[in-house]
Amino acid sequence: MQYPAPIAHLIDSYMKLPGIGEKTATRLAFYTLDMPDEDVHGFSTALTEVKEKLHRCSICGNITEKDPCAICSNPERDQSTIMVVEQPKDVMAFEDMGEYSGLYHVLHGVLSPMDGIGPEEINIKSLIVRLQKQDDVKEVILALNSTPEGESTAMYISKLIKPAGIKVTRLAAGLAVGSDIEYANSITLKRAVQGRTSI
Repeated sequence: MQYPAPIAHLIDSYMKLPGIGEKTATRLAFYTLDMPDEDVHGFSTALTEVKEKLHRCSICGNITEKDPCAICSNPERDQSTIMVVEQPKDVMAFEDMGEYSGLYHVLHGVLSPMDGIGPEEINIKSLIVRLQKQDDVKEVILALNSTPEGESTAMYISKLIKPAGIKVTRLAAGLAVGSDIEYANSITLKRAVQGRTSI
């Protein structure tokens, strides 16, 4: 069956979202059709505002309305530590945790030569420039995902930073609480051994 053009266009638009297939997109499109007009307008406004009002912080690369962002412009933050993360949502996760009070640097991706993503395609160069300007930085924490791409990106950044005499650390990672050793992959086990602590 051929849908009317507005519905077909909305289905196509929903399918551009990650993890949304044709069936889910169709369900969402018809759900949207049944929504009250004010909710649809609110949804539409929210989509427009997120593209028009948010941009990257000129210092850390996080998403923000004001430049620099609230974290970079906060003098109460620990200026000696920068945590490097892959995406803005990672900043939110650490902030929700409430245990980290330093600064951030958002890469907006990881190195992936197979996908044509090299150092120039992500936010590495600005990190190096930032470290050259901010001589009070004592430690860079590489908080990247434990994927092959995350690991290679961490190694690449570490090699760039270490000659400057700045301490480079990696988040401890390993076995999740309640998991069985026999089901863990070799990278997880390696990180668990390397990140072991005294008890």
